[in-house]
Amino acid sequence: MPAALSPVLAATAVDTVVFIAAAAVILSGALGVVSSRNPVHSALSLVLTLFGVAVLFVAQDAQFLAAVQVIVYAGAIVVLFLFVIMLIGVDREEDVRADPLRGQRPAAFALGALGLAELLGLARFHHWVTGAPSAAGAASGPGSNVEKLARSVFTRYLLPFEVTSVLLVIAVVGAVVLARRPSRSAAPEERRQEEAASP
Repeated sequence: MPAALSPVLAATAVDTVVFIAAAAVILSGALGVVSSRNPVHSALSLVLTLFGVAVLFVAQDAQFLAAVQVIVYAGAIVVLFLFVIMLIGVDREEDVRADPLRGQRPAAFALGALGLAELLGLARFHHWVTGAPSAAGAASGPGSNVEKLARSVFTRYLLPFEVTSVLLVIAVVGAVVLARRPSRSAAPEERRQEEAASP
């Protein structure tokens, strides 16, 4: 009997080590995202976090999601973030002590405390956030993981999927519009140059 249980215990120990290592990578990347003063460094820390999440997907036997996590998020989305950061020009050193919106930091702390309280409340009163295998039921039936994921995304979760894509497009368009807006100090200079060039 102990000989039969030893592979299970070994697999559990390996899973625990992988989870601890991936969690350490994710937490260090997340701390780097919120603590870095340079937005480019924050985006690179986000890549570290996304790679840690991909490792957790592999540990859960979801190889397709791990590949999508690396290719789409760590690749395309973070490159898009870096493009927008460079386009807006916030990669230069800025004074982080200046607060352009009054009260935004206390509001952020209040929203963070509210989110933490909601998470603790869910963990207290709902069993599905405390480690149950699935919130919507087990993925059973014929077909591969990719087929089951596609069926869920394009049937049951189609609206949230499309709303997320629309929000990403709106964010990028808004960033480009804000970046193309001429500054107030540059506008009179451009006007003088146009007047000097005109006959």
